Amino acid sequence: MTQTVLAVGAHPDDIEFMAAGTLALLRQKGWRVQMASLTPGDCGTMTHTRQEISRIRKAEASAAAGILGGTYHCLECEDMFVLYDRPTLLKVIGLVRRVRPDLVFAPSPEDYMADHENASRLVWSACFAAGIPNIPTPDAEPYHRIPSLYYMDPVDAKDKYGQPTPADAIVNITSVVDLKTRMLACHASQRDWLLAHHGVDEYLDSMKRQSRLRGRQADWEFAEAFRRHRGHSFPQDDLLSKELGPLVRIIR
Repeated sequence: MTQTVLAVGAHPDDIEFMAAGTLALLRQKGWRVQMASLTPGDCGTMTHTRQEISRIRKAEASAAAGILGGTYHCLECEDMFVLYDRPTLLKVIGLVRRVRPDLVFAPSPEDYMADHENASRLVWSACFAAGIPNIPTPDAEPYHRIPSLYYMDPVDAKDKYGQPTPADAIVNITSVVDLKTRMLACHASQRDWLLAHHGVDEYLDSMKRQSRLRGRQADWEFAEAFRRHRGHSFPQDDLLSKELGPLVRIIR
């Protein structure tokens, strides 16, 4: 039976920065790839209206997912206002129930902005709650399995205090870094936005810089880093290592 990985970000392009290489490796193993963002990234512009940039960014995200033969989902929350509340959690529960993943990648619990941190908590809760029959969702039946959950790196591999964040699994993406770069390059609208708002004109280079940083921890050229959710009721086996074998280095 084909296994499914679901990667969830707060915004379009979050996944491409932090997990596209690992998704590509799983796709090579025959996995079905599903990518989602809570928002369409409707604040990621200095020139377009919310409606215009939402349309542009969702098309960019769909193109990126398509490189892996995957599907992109947008939950249509409002950029900069991702809240841990009942309506938003129900959206994420519905997503998990529709996709029915074996493996989930979520945003880091610690990051530079609240949208990412709240999205992390929402995905964690949704993975747990998706099998509860007394939480109805209109378009999907309960999913009676808690998927393996891993947290992606935060931006720059640092928390909001500028401190390095730990990782317990480093994935060698050297063989697919060009594919990861192609996926991120689909998000052309964000280069101008980051230059205007963040003063950053290194959209692709910043991704490679972080990938090199994580790669050095395992003596590889490029890598992505993850933390595994080990809490009560979640799977305790390391599914990522099981699937990717020598491409995963466990950090203890």
